[in-house]
This record gives sequence, C-alpha cells and structure tokens, in this order.
Amino acid sequence: MDKNTKRKEALHYHAEGRPGKIEVVPTKAHSSQRDLSLAYSPGVAEPCLAIAANPEDAYKYTAKGNLVAVISNGTAVLGLGDIGAQAGKPVMEGKGLLFKIFADIDCFDIELDTKNVDEFVNIVKALEPTFGGVNLEDIKAPECFEIERRLKKEMNIPVMHDDQHGTAIISGAALINACELQGKKLADLKIIINGAGAAAMSCTDIYISLGAKKENIIMLDSKGVIRKDRESLDENKARFATDKDLHTLEDAMVGADVFIGLSLGNVLSPEMLSSMNAKPIVLAMANPDPEIEYDLAVATRDDVIMGTGRSDYPNQVNNVLGFPYIFRGALDVMATAINEDMKIGAVHAIAELAKKPVPEEVLQAYDETNLKFGNTYVIPKPTDPRLITEVSVAVAKAAIKSGVARKEITDWEAYKDELRKRLGRDDRIMRSLTARAKRNPKKVVFAEADNYKTLRAAQIVKEEGIATPILLGNRNTINQLIQEYNFELEGVLVIDPMEEKGTERFEMFVQHLYKKRQRRGITLYDARKFMTNRNYFAASMVEFGEADTLISGLTKNYASTIKPALQVIGAKEGTRVAGMYLMLTQKGPLFFADTTVNEDPNAEQLAEITTLVHAAVERLHITPRIALLSYSNFGSNEGKVSSKVREAVRILHEKAPEIIADGEVQANFALNKDLLSKNFPFSSLNGEKTNTLIFPNLESGNIAYKLLQEAGNAEAVGPILLGMNKPVHVLQLDSSVREIVNMVTIAVVDVQEHEKASVKS
Repeated sequence: MDKNTKRKEALHYHAEGRPGKIEVVPTKAHSSQRDLSLAYSPGVAEPCLAIAANPEDAYKYTAKGNLVAVISNGTAVLGLGDIGAQAGKPVMEGKGLLFKIFADIDCFDIELDTKNVDEFVNIVKALEPTFGGVNLEDIKAPECFEIERRLKKEMNIPVMHDDQHGTAIISGAALINACELQGKKLADLKIIINGAGAAAMSCTDIYISLGAKKENIIMLDSKGVIRKDRESLDENKARFATDKDLHTLEDAMVGADVFIGLSLGNVLSPEMLSSMNAKPIVLAMANPDPEIEYDLAVATRDDVIMGTGRSDYPNQVNNVLGFPYIFRGALDVMATAINEDMKIGAVHAIAELAKKPVPEEVLQAYDETNLKFGNTYVIPKPTDPRLITEVSVAVAKAAIKSGVARKEITDWEAYKDELRKRLGRDDRIMRSLTARAKRNPKKVVFAEADNYKTLRAAQIVKEEGIATPILLGNRNTINQLIQEYNFELEGVLVIDPMEEKGTERFEMFVQHLYKKRQRRGITLYDARKFMTNRNYFAASMVEFGEADTLISGLTKNYASTIKPALQVIGAKEGTRVAGMYLMLTQKGPLFFADTTVNEDPNAEQLAEITTLVHAAVERLHITPRIALLSYSNFGSNEGKVSSKVREAVRILHEKAPEIIADGEVQANFALNKDLLSKNFPFSSLNGEKTNTLIFPNLESGNIAYKLLQEAGNAEAVGPILLGMNKPVHVLQLDSSVREIVNMVTIAVVDVQEHEKASVKS
C-alpha cells in the first residue's frame, strides 16, 4: 500500500462513525426519575459524605478503582517525534482502547500542552482524586525521567511511563528465558544496548535487577559507544558510560552475547552478528524495521535466538503483554505505586507463562501444533488468555508483599475467576481467527469487485495476509476504482465474466451447470446466459477449484446470491442448508441459527440444523452449548412452536447425545445461567454459559439478530452458510468494509477446516 492510500485508510478508520476510538458509557440504571435522583441530587450526597469520612471509599462508590489516565505532551510520539499534545491524542486514545480490550480498564486520555516539567507535574498531581493510576506516554527524554520520578514520589497512586518500563519488562522476560535456553547466566553476559532513550535506560536497569552486571553492559547512542571521556554527558547516559576502548557498534559487537536494539532499522550487519559469541541473543526491537531482519539473522547464525517488535515473526516483544495486566493488578489491590518488585514480578510471570503448555486456542490462532518453550517461543503470544490471570496476580501479590497495597486479596483462585470474567466482549475470537487465517491464506473470489467497499476489503485481506483475493466484475469499473482510490491491488487476478464468453473455461462452466440442472428447468441457453452472471461464474470457479471460496451479497438480496451457489455447488448429500451468525456481544460471542434460509423447519429439520451449527461452531474451536429457544420453558406452555422445539430436542438427545443442547427454553433463561440453574436444575445447559441459540423459525432468528445488532450494539459476522458441498459465504446487504473482512476471515478458516476434515476422511 502506498503512503497516500495508507493515509486515507488510517484517516477513514479514525473518522468513521463516532470520531475517535473511545466513549463513556453509563454503568448504572438511568431510565427513571428515581434512577436519576440516586445518580445525582439528592442521592449522590450519600457517597460524597461517605468518601469525605473515609477517602478510600472512593474506590467503593466511584470509578476511580478502574480508571487510568493516559497522559502525554506529545513530545516523543513513536515514529513521529515531537508533534505536540493535540496531534498525539489519537495515540493516547489507542492506548486507552488497548487497556479496555485486554484488561477491562477504563481510560481517559489527557493531552497536556506544556513542555515545562514543573507545570506537567503539577497538573498531573492535581488529577489524583480522579484516577486509580497514571500511564505516562510519549514524553521525550530526559524530561520523562524527571517527570516520572517526581510523580512517583509525590503521588499516592500507581504511575508508570510505559515507553520505559513496558519494553523493559517484556524484553526482560524474553532475555531470562533466552539465557536459560542458550545455557548462559545473565551475570556473565556482555550486553550491547543500541539506543540511549527512555526505553533503553529502563531496559538496562531492569536487566541489572535481574542479575546482569553493569560493567558488562555497553550502551550506544547516535554518536557511538557512550564513553566516560565524552564531553557533556547527561546524568542518565553517564550512568552507563564505559572506559573500554570501544567506539562503534562494530567494535562493541565483537565477543558480545546479547544485542538489544532500541534504535533504527538495519543498523546491525550480518558481519557484526557473526562476530558475537556462540549462541547469541538478539532482540532487535526497532519498528517497523528491526535493526536486523529476522530471516537474515537466522540465516546468518543458526545458533541465534532472535526476537523483534513485529508480529509476523517469532518472539515478538510487545508491550501489550505487560501494561494492561500490570495496571490491572495494581488497581485491584488499590496500590499506591508500581514499584520495582511489581515490575520484576511481571517479568517472571511472563517468562514462566512461556514455559507452560500452550492453550489450544493459541495454537489454533497461530496454526501451530507443537508451539512450546524453545528458540522460537521465549515469550507468550499476545492472544494468550492466561496473561490477565498470570501477570495481574503476580503484580498484585508483589504489591501486597512489598507493602504498597491498600487492599488484601486472600482468595487468589476467586480473583483469577473474576479476572477471566472481566473480558466480556470477546473480540478475541476474531483476533484468533485472523491469526489462523494468516497462517494458511486461501483464494477468495469477490463476486462484486466493481464496488468500492469490496475493493477496499480485498486490499485489506491481501495486505494482512488473510487471503489471496480474486476480483470478479466489470474490468473497466474495477480498474477505474483502483486508480481513483489508489488501491494497492497490483498482481491481483481480475476476471470479467462478460469477457469470458466463448472461452474454454466458460463453456466448461456452462456444461457443468446444464448437466446438473437440465432436469430442473434450465436449458443450455439458460445456462450460457446465467454464466455471465458473476455469482454463477464465481460459484463455478469454486466448484472447479480455481478459488477456495466466494464472497458475495453486498449489493444483491440474499436469495439471488445464494441461488447460484446452490445450483452450481449444491448442498452436501442428505444435508440441509442453513445460515448462522456470529454475534460479538458485550458478554462474549453468541451463535444464532437459522437466521437466513429455512422459513419454518419442522422438528426433524430443526434437529438437523442444530447438528449443522454444532459442527460449524466446533470448527471454530469453540465448544458449543446450545439452547433451542421458544416462548416456553420445558413444557410450561403448550403450543405448536413449543411442541416442535421439544420434539427437536428429543430427537437430538436420541440421535446425538454427545451434543450439549437443551430446550425448549426462553431466551432469558438460556442466557442467564443463574436463573436457569435456580429454576431448572435438571437442564444439561447448567454449569457453563450458553453460547449458541437455535430459533424455532426464520422469522424469530432474523428479527433477533437484527435487534441485537442495532439496539444491543453487537457486531454481526455472517451469515455463515452451512451444509454446502464447498465453503460459500454470503454477505449482509450493504455490509461495512469491516464486516466484509470479518466474513473473509471466517471463510478462510472454514476452508482450512474443510481441508483438514477431507484429509482425515
């Protein structure tokens, strides 16, 4: 993607819909006058008086205990430099978003228009009553050191400059694990730190805390090795100045054991890497280009353990492994600081997590079968769901032990359960599916490629490595759109069905359709006419293996999109076709079916749909827990619908007893496990949360998903078409670009799973 296109893409993302990336949402009832009288005057006086009497009650009656300020003056924005406070706001909003999605921490971003240290410190100090913690961000050195030092000393809540300590904590975990694998001791290592900014200083300090010797560390800045005889050294660089006869990076690398890169891309040459000691450790963390490319490093030295800041290579040093969970643990014990003990606790928790068996969902996300502690896995993956429990617990324990906690936790297992429940909206499922798709991308034919949204989605999945797009539609229109919007789609196959008329491929597709449907009213003339329709042509490409799956439906109604796929590809023999939606809700993912195909299935058909959905959810590596819905609870009301659903459940229990499914049950009981267990303790759905809902007819399913999508602010991914001979997926009419990308991701994973099943059979 060229710079102009990237610019447009980024600006569109931040401006689309509600500008920015965060919003404030009420957490208490506010629909009645009574609610408002409690929320504000006169009821609000009671918590005010309680806090006045006991200031720590602010954690009980306000959001303080789950509220972090992300504060910057925009003087050192990553990759952009000193762009000013207001220009840095999108970055701070982004940090707030990460806090929320990874650790359920609410954030206000605060941009201070000052470069004066005293003024900055005084403003932040005055904000202490509002927040439970302060995350300093993108403040240039050396001012950042003084600002953090003073705030930590003068404030009574946790303060951390993540640019310094986040990188230090994650790279520290990687370093101690790499040392273990290489059979080396930190105390014996010659360590080269290339870079002398805030992160470099903090990294060096934490490595020393972990056991490295200060005299074995050589630090470089843009002028070369930081030597004691250099004039005008500031106090921070002076701490790590050396009197050794070393001047350049090339000099320093000879006989080194560890290279830590916090500088610029491509400054470490293969020759320098070759001059290091046996079994070297290289953490090249410059972004977007590391100090030495991963592939070049491992090709140069087969004994190197190599890490970067990039997600497309092993051993990614990513701050998101640390800061959300460090603040989570600190907030949960009402800590007065984030001290060295808490940071070291986080280092060891992250390091130890990499040594534990990797959860199946992480293996699936990265399409790995044997991901385990070793040279290409020295730190956990960012999608590891155990980070919130392991790191937050370690930080909370360290806070209590070191005496900075104002709240004790005694039941650590209960605390872990609480942490697991915090991450309600499970966007993780799409992150996991995206990672899986990238591991083995498939050819996806976009049947409506002469459309801006389709082309934009095609560009995204191509750039992200999710899929190899094939563009189907009017060639002139496609090319005009590509030029108009500067889409980077060079090399992508473009096919115009109208240009295909008379070709060997076109006739092959025509004959296949004719032979398949000649006894169902389609003549040879009809087949030839239909094949100029892009949906028929796209389905034929999938049928003949020229594409792995197809995406269509953006501009056509559902029936006209699905009909060609049914006629060309068809349903699996003896199988019913059904439609399923993945709903990303505030309480986690829910699967809805049938929402698009079967108007009024009977009991046997409903059981068959449930079996189809069960298999589809399992292919996404989620254990389905299925409720068959009605207006009745286990016979509480007699009627045509409730009887049908009850019979479907009986059929399921008889034919597929391994499926966890029950009903007929009302939706509120299905989704409220406490309500269900209290009133119907016999139900097989008791124990864990229901995640799959089967509706008694198309009408109820369609209404439900659209209501939840609009009124419930849920994100709909689908419809996912089930029961076809080959994977085919139909979009909602006028889907957003994001929804198209999500659908392509699902489609690619669907193809992967179908291929695995085919190999097994």
